[in-house]
Amino acid sequence: MGELDVTRIKTKKDQSNYIHHLLNDIKALDIMIDKGMIEEQPLRIGAEQEVFLVNNQFLPENKSLELLKDINSSNFTTEISRYNIEINLDVLDLKESCFSALHNQLDTLLEKAKKFAANKQIKIILTGILPSLSINNVGDNSMTAVKRYSALNEVVKKTRKHGFNIHIKGVDELNILFNSAMLEGCNNSFQSHLQLSPKTFVDDYNWAQAIAGPILSICTNSPLLFGKELWSETRIALFTQSFDMRINSYLLNEKQSRVSFGNQWQTGSITNIFKDNISRFRSVLTTDFTKSSVDLLKENKIPKLRALHLHNGTVYPWNRVCYGTLNGKPNLRIENRYIPSGPTTTDEIANMVFWIGIMLGKPDKYRNIHEKWDFKDVKTNFFNAARYGMATQFYWDGKHVSSHELILNELLPMAYEGLQKYGVSLADTEYYLRIIKNRVQKRNASEWTVRNYRYLLKSHKRFEAMQILTAKMYEKQEAGEPVHKWAMLNESYDSTYRNYWIVKHIMSSDILTVNKNDTIELVLSVMTWKNIHHMPVLNSKDELIGLVSWKDLEIYLNDIENQKNSISEIMQTDIKTIDEYATVLEAKEIMKAHQISCLPVVKGKKLVGLLTHNDF
Repeated sequence: MGELDVTRIKTKKDQSNYIHHLLNDIKALDIMIDKGMIEEQPLRIGAEQEVFLVNNQFLPENKSLELLKDINSSNFTTEISRYNIEINLDVLDLKESCFSALHNQLDTLLEKAKKFAANKQIKIILTGILPSLSINNVGDNSMTAVKRYSALNEVVKKTRKHGFNIHIKGVDELNILFNSAMLEGCNNSFQSHLQLSPKTFVDDYNWAQAIAGPILSICTNSPLLFGKELWSETRIALFTQSFDMRINSYLLNEKQSRVSFGNQWQTGSITNIFKDNISRFRSVLTTDFTKSSVDLLKENKIPKLRALHLHNGTVYPWNRVCYGTLNGKPNLRIENRYIPSGPTTTDEIANMVFWIGIMLGKPDKYRNIHEKWDFKDVKTNFFNAARYGMATQFYWDGKHVSSHELILNELLPMAYEGLQKYGVSLADTEYYLRIIKNRVQKRNASEWTVRNYRYLLKSHKRFEAMQILTAKMYEKQEAGEPVHKWAMLNESYDSTYRNYWIVKHIMSSDILTVNKNDTIELVLSVMTWKNIHHMPVLNSKDELIGLVSWKDLEIYLNDIENQKNSISEIMQTDIKTIDEYATVLEAKEIMKAHQISCLPVVKGKKLVGLLTHNDF
């Protein structure tokens, strides 16, 4: 959980005071490591569950603060968007039936949340990116009213000085300009924590990096964003770009993004990992401090390292090192941030068990892996897994191997041995690892989502398909079966939300347009080829300035001379338009009142869709 009572660093005094405490925290951590004060045993696990809130139409619902007030539990907290909340699970010793115990607590807390959510007509969905999200949901008006988030947003805007160019290319392509940290709210994860011994921590961290790609490949659950089919785990690309504070320039940018897999193996002491982050990324937030951590150590008190904790909370490696205290003792853990939320709690715990099992089952031949493997191979594996999921071919231990082969033949046996070595019950081990095995042999969540989204698009417009897919995902989550047992959608689905339909549900978004300087001859040809009856006219800034219909053009079919004229000479300029979030009824009334058969859909002056009689 990030500290919420924070402010943006605004003055030199703020900066100086914060840096003083931050460097003191590093000194204190070095002292605790040197004196053997960091806890070695027992190993422990923990997790954070992020969820989406939706309404009865399965669209995002901005009621997180109201819901959290009703729940009134320290296990629940806010996220940056008002349609997300986070559930923090208890820390458990790694032993016996710890994973099923964690699973039971997660289900209990979710049921508690669902009980209060139902009173507000809210449903809770576990997924990496909500399929029914639209660009309208990621404005600053959806940001949670908490200091931390507004401060972060201020920093992002001030540092960037211009918008984020979000460009993700998969089967489809997403290319938008955005100027807010709110895109972070599109991403939900199931963050797993593993406390480890300080004696082997750096080598264990490198191993966590090495195995990240293969583990991610079986866990992917975020293939869609704004109706676009992108990466198997689109969160990886989206979060990296949406929180990138680097300024674009004509120079080659060698700086590392705050959301990163890293550029090299870690070596030396544990504090070198924190020191590297402090060296690369400037502090952006501060809070109130009382006493330095070094002074607290001198008084035989264990410091919380608040300044370091705050800095660490604004740097987002996919495997993050975290310092904490429990029962008055300091500890170090790895936070796995790349595994997405959902699709069921059973799937999530299975992912966690698989990751921790491999962490604990590392064979001797993979010790000091930084001396044997090229880091670029490991990083390539990670991003290939994010793009292709279970279709990935990895470069592993000097040879190419498929994801299926690597998981079934090496990683699952390794996980099994690691869990048994540390006393995890045979029942937990076999139950959760069998889910991973079945998923490899059948399908994972991103595969289910993509196949069914494509199926729905055959008979539904994109926005409605996004909505139906979310509803079906919710139904299957509530049934509780892990994703490898989910049946495919194979029938016609009539929307039950038609009373709430908006223009976005039925408009066409794949629109052919013409430039005001295009000739009548060209426009006639395009309309004939494509069998269309209306074409919007744009200017050089891609702004809608006119509309031309077949009726406007048909008199020129045999007028060869005048076909050379510009379309701007005959286009209609007094055109009626509508917003994509207006109701379908409003659109009908406008078209009827003005006796028109085509209604451009705009956002500002930009064309986003077209509505004709055929769409109704």
